[in-house]
Amino acid sequence: MNLSVVILTFNEEANLPACLESLRALGGGVFVVDSGSKDRTSAVAEAYGAAVVEHAFESHAKQWSWALENLPLRSDWILGLDADQRLTPELAAELSGLLSADGAASGFDGFYIKRRQIFRGRWIRHGGYYPKYLLKLFRRGQARLDCNDLVDHHFYVSGPTGKLRHDLTEENRKEDDITFWIDKHNRYATLLAQEEILRSRDRSLPLRASLGGNPDQRSLLLKRLWRRLPLFVRPALYFFYRYFAQSGWLDGREGFVFHFLHAFWFRLLVDIKIDELRGRQPAQQPAARARSLHRNA
Repeated sequence: MNLSVVILTFNEEANLPACLESLRALGGGVFVVDSGSKDRTSAVAEAYGAAVVEHAFESHAKQWSWALENLPLRSDWILGLDADQRLTPELAAELSGLLSADGAASGFDGFYIKRRQIFRGRWIRHGGYYPKYLLKLFRRGQARLDCNDLVDHHFYVSGPTGKLRHDLTEENRKEDDITFWIDKHNRYATLLAQEEILRSRDRSLPLRASLGGNPDQRSLLLKRLWRRLPLFVRPALYFFYRYFAQSGWLDGREGFVFHFLHAFWFRLLVDIKIDELRGRQPAQQPAARARSLHRNA
């Protein structure tokens, strides 16, 4: 196929086999960019025929930017995955048809794919969490990232985009241990607090925020509105919206754990850390504060 797959990894022995197994039907080249794993991640990747490249990690956005600029990618299309993501068989078949010689990809620069989030064995289908559209497939040379994203990453394209019908499954099996999930999101809360302070000073956006635009444009607008809400109030509002207004309660016991931790506990922790950061650096100039936070991320 006229496709290259790029996967970022760090200690992903538990997740990588399912990801790579789901790619077998595509037959394209697979590149694994590893950031110093201590487990069998590299051995697993090589056993599946993937090319493994080592590169030190700073942030997801910077790691992806490095990968897209430095890997020997020759295909017209790139599929960017995390190690805990895998294609459903239906999505693999859809991609094969889309990128075939007589496929329907011409005229588009990127495609959004629905993420199916699995938490501790449960598909989180409610609470407004499904479908969540992620731009994961894009033409080589057309995607860019926002390196002010300190936690997550998003691929942005300026040209026409489409949506695929079938799902991408995301299931981090390391998160079956709730301690791992909490420790990970504690680190993420620190970075997200730093990011929100940075964005309060630098309001430039990679795309025009618009409620009527593509999923990323809508997300950018909602994030801008979120930052205007009062700290400590917004987590409670968000949890109420997801769990009650968006029927998150239908996801059962694991759904309650997920929605409560993700929508309330995690967001409250971010707000606490924003409040702490603001209190620690009252006299520092905004530009200097932003540079300091970015170095520490």
